[in-house]
Amino acid sequence: MEKITLVKEIYTEAFRNWKNYLLENYFKLFSWMGFALIGLATYALIYRISTGFSFSNL
Repeated sequence: MEKITLVKEIYTEAFRNWKNYLLENYFKLFSWMGFALIGLATYALIYRISTGFSFSNL
């Protein structure tokens, strides 16, 4: 049990002051781009379904 608390303390201490400006903004940009791409894919799927697109090659 002592090793688990030691590892936990090491990781919490290592990531406590993890506030780099570039990394923080990179993750914000990455998340917004991900949401935008998911939204675009959802729009394309709904558009194809609403126009009667045949999804099979048969």
